[in-house]
Amino acid sequence: MPESKQPLVHPYDPDTYGDAAFDPVDDVPDLSTPYWIEQFSKVKVQRGRPLAAAPKISTTIRLDPEVIAHFKADGPGWQSRINEALRKAAGL
Repeated sequence: MPESKQPLVHPYDPDTYGDAAFDPVDDVPDLSTPYWIEQFSKVKVQRGRPLAAAPKISTTIRLDPEVIAHFKADGPGWQSRINEALRKAAGL
């Protein structure tokens, strides 16, 4: 038999939680009330960087030091520039 759900009560409802439920001097609500626990349980947790549509593959490749020096000379993003040069050479 399905369990009946209690209606959500806003955490600042003094009839439910008393006058101490909300202190107008304190801007931070009490996040341990049933209202907030219910709200937090509905949220999907997302951690880390969003997944790319076409993620890159980590690999090891041996290149001449002069090739690396050439791409690094232009500053940050040298690996992306190598990737672009390889794509162009492969006709992609």
